[in-house]
Amino acid sequence: MYSRKKPIEELPQEETAIWQCVSDDCIGWMRDDFSFEAVPTCYLCSSPMVSATRMLPALVNTTKMRKI
Repeated sequence: MYSRKKPIEELPQEETAIWQCVSDDCIGWMRDDFSFEAVPTCYLCSSPMVSATRMLPALVNTTKMRKI
């Protein structure tokens, strides 16, 4: 049977700096480029966050805000 859907193309992945929650019960994380603080707190549980890396699709943040 013929399908009109275009095949989904693979997005290029790169090693990305992130912040992840230290709480074992929480799965919160955010990209470092999109955080507003130098050391953010978790937006889900308000616990501290630690720096880490993940393989994520490449995104470009054109807004270069200074972190508080």
